[in-house]
Amino acid sequence: MDVTAPPGRTALPLPALLALAASVFLGCLTEIVPAGILLPAAADLGVSPAAAGQLVTVYAITTALTALPLTAASARMPRRKLLLLLVAGFVATNLAIALSPWFALVLAARVASGALTGILWSLVANYAMRLVPAERAGRALAVAMAGTPVGFALGVPAGAALGELVGWRWVFAGMALVAAPLLWWIVAVVPPLSGEEPGTRTSLRAVLHTPGLRPLLLLVIAFSLAHNMFYTYLGPFYAGRGHLALLSAGLLLFGAATVAGLWLVGLALDRHPRAVLTCCAAVIACCFGILVFGGREPVLLLAACALWGLAFGGAPTSFQAVTAVLAGRRADIAQSLTIASWNGAVAGGALIGGVLPGTAPGALPWTAIALMVVPVFLSRFILRAQ
Repeated sequence: MDVTAPPGRTALPLPALLALAASVFLGCLTEIVPAGILLPAAADLGVSPAAAGQLVTVYAITTALTALPLTAASARMPRRKLLLLLVAGFVATNLAIALSPWFALVLAARVASGALTGILWSLVANYAMRLVPAERAGRALAVAMAGTPVGFALGVPAGAALGELVGWRWVFAGMALVAAPLLWWIVAVVPPLSGEEPGTRTSLRAVLHTPGLRPLLLLVIAFSLAHNMFYTYLGPFYAGRGHLALLSAGLLLFGAATVAGLWLVGLALDRHPRAVLTCCAAVIACCFGILVFGGREPVLLLAACALWGLAFGGAPTSFQAVTAVLAGRRADIAQSLTIASWNGAVAGGALIGGVLPGTAPGALPWTAIALMVVPVFLSRFILRAQ
């Protein structure tokens, strides 16, 4: 049965959207928690910290490589059944990591988790937007994707704190045990939706020729590269400005502001989905400039990080909303292309942010600023595409 919102309905189906948000939160935690527990995990598994760092890198790469083919392969599966399988997959892979004595098995489980995430993002985005009338889709999407900024805000610090308290393996075991009740919650409150009907699948070539989509994908890549390379470099940047002691405060402000940013973007998405892209990128480019020119002043340093988080919080959601506007609310393939572009740039940005400071440290912030200006111009082009 395909459940859709009746015409004229104004209230959001919050129980279902919050269950979707919890699923996204689980996927986000699974992706980023290892960054906070790499050292104890490396020591326990008998590998170097650099090798343990691959637990983060392979996740993003796998998501980027598998989002499109796995989303296409699962397009006909009923949506709630697919969501349940994905959540069960996270339970299984996190338990495997918690129990495995072998680094190779842990790495394989991370690859499997990355593949699950590639399907999850596009599934949840379209699920949320199909539960409401088109004029409420942006707000529904903002609620469903709220798990992303909350996960980014809490994931690394919470994982690090719990790892010190109970051990890194219990962090993964805890995610699996907490996720188990989510299966019941999904069954109880999330309406079933049909998958793609046979013979209705749109080819990848046709999707790529959607007006405005290719500029949007370039925008996503430039935005994600700029953000991730500067964010990876933030610790050395604080240290270079003589304020390393403020790094935790800066990250906390950034994380808290992302939640507020998602709320603000949710208010504007339905009426001005593409214009939001311009604001997010322009504000972050200005924040980078403030950090470069005023980063020695503690107040400016912290204020820029908070404003950066505010602008970043709703950006991934706006990318998916604009993708839906351009390609249609059920364009899973288009969503998977956006997700692949984002995650490929996550891995690339982290790599550049880790390598460039040692070879040309002064070039990194300027490169990030230049990349973040690109989405400002591309978003204007996308505005004219329709």
